[in-house]
Amino acid sequence: MSVARRRGAGVVDPRGAAHRVRDVKRSTGGAPLTVGHDGMLPVRRNDGRAAGDECSDASPRNRPDVDLLCGRFVYAPGSSALLLNALPDPLHVSLGSTQTLGALQTVITLMRGEAQRRQPGALAIVTALSHALFAMALRAHGERAASGTGVLALLTDARLGASVQAMLDAPERARTIAELGERAAMSRATYARRFNERAGVTVMDFLTRIRMTIACDMLLRTRRSAAEIGETVGYQSEAAFGNAFAQSVGVTPGRYRRGAQADDVREA
Repeated sequence: MSVARRRGAGVVDPRGAAHRVRDVKRSTGGAPLTVGHDGMLPVRRNDGRAAGDECSDASPRNRPDVDLLCGRFVYAPGSSALLLNALPDPLHVSLGSTQTLGALQTVITLMRGEAQRRQPGALAIVTALSHALFAMALRAHGERAASGTGVLALLTDARLGASVQAMLDAPERARTIAELGERAAMSRATYARRFNERAGVTVMDFLTRIRMTIACDMLLRTRRSAAEIGETVGYQSEAAFGNAFAQSVGVTPGRYRRGAQADDVREA
């Protein structure tokens, strides 16, 4: 994630692809880039200052055109992929509104201060603030996507959000539309209709999608058998899991695993 401090613009690359940031209005390159370190974070700058120098008190003429704070997030595999796959690539959010700019500046100031002072616990604090920054970006995007469809629209829905979170937290549990509707304080029919409108799929199709996302990850990252994986994501037998997997993914669990392994061999 990259954040332009002066304008409060954030860019998230959910797939981690290589990218370049440049000034499209400038025909020539900028000043030479110097690479340093402030003791915790790598610092790259081309304003003639050394790493660790403060620029907040510089005259307006000497202040940099762009001040970027960049980082990366490592997320747990499984159902979290549903959220990231639902994000546009790249995701551009503006945190510069009057409601969010103050909070954004506070978070970034705290991160910079902790990184510069490097006191005990600084890394844990910077990590936690990075999570807060990412949550702010997701919330800003979710507010724009609230009228659309998909995972974010479901999670930001005041009435559906709790039931969706329950499915994400425990996808292996058997669910009924009536039970999920109770969490949303809706009748079975009303819940099913509203869910379909916001998700673009039925309740059970969405639950299956969660389960298959987790199953695919386990097939790739573990050596557990298809029967074990199927039980983990909520299927009582290997046959039931295999049928559901083939209908959802298009191949059997075994073929999916072998295909991924063959791809790894070819890349090597």
